[in-house]
Amino acid sequence: MDSLIAPPATPEGAVTKIEFRNIQKVYRVKKENGGGYDDFVVLKDFNLDVYAGEFLTLVGPSGCGKSTLLDLLAGLIPLSGGEIRIDGRIIDGPAMDRGFVMQAYALFPWLNVQANVEFGLTIKKVPKKERRAISGHFLELVGLTAFANRYPHELSGGMKQRVAIARALAFDPEVLLMDEPFAALDAQTRETLQDELLDLWEKTGKTVVFVTHSIDEAVYLADRIAVLASNPGRLIELVNIKLSRPRQGSRGSAEFGWIRHKIWRYLQNDEGGQEPIPELGVPNVAEVIDSRAAL
Repeated sequence: MDSLIAPPATPEGAVTKIEFRNIQKVYRVKKENGGGYDDFVVLKDFNLDVYAGEFLTLVGPSGCGKSTLLDLLAGLIPLSGGEIRIDGRIIDGPAMDRGFVMQAYALFPWLNVQANVEFGLTIKKVPKKERRAISGHFLELVGLTAFANRYPHELSGGMKQRVAIARALAFDPEVLLMDEPFAALDAQTRETLQDELLDLWEKTGKTVVFVTHSIDEAVYLADRIAVLASNPGRLIELVNIKLSRPRQGSRGSAEFGWIRHKIWRYLQNDEGGQEPIPELGVPNVAEVIDSRAAL
């Protein structure tokens, strides 16, 4: 029986979309005693391929470089070493082939919902009639057609994040970058938006790189999970998630609990590779319960 969690293997027919090669990110920081500067290594020797159309999540402790990787991929900050490519093109700055959704929504308060969604299209000089059609399509996808003329301050947190997702998708980026987009939301809204995001991902076929501190969220969403450790930030495990889709109702399953515990153990090890991953069938429910009790 196939493993529920397995070491990385290139899926048959997979096409590499994003390449991280020998990524280094170093900041110069003042010494605590004020006597000069030290190098603070955020990321070191990070290598990873992301496949076209996959949903990849990044998990790890605060300070391991997850958000820094997204900023580098977005072209918002410069590399200290290595290179990042999309479809073979070296990234040297921001571009419209990448959409970014952040935790803080980042909506323009002086624009209504429709204008916020159309912002990237306006930058691309898309004609008004076409902009209206595109924004209408994505507002319908996120369930906000009736709120097109509302302003951000008139929306709930979940609705604001739907607008941010619609805006990121409207200008048709090749890659969608998401930095803890649901972290500030209540648990029920968060789970609802996770399902809506998966539905949008399946409909659009975008490549998604998603940062989260939540192991449950990572397991629920991902095709693969990249597990990072800090000091310096580095990749310690890359695992395929073998749960079938759709995943509604899977959170309470023994299989889900088993996978979650394995990822948690990698984070606790902080080294990776120390605990062999066996070829698992359906895990023993009692073992999963024991694992949860130990958390």
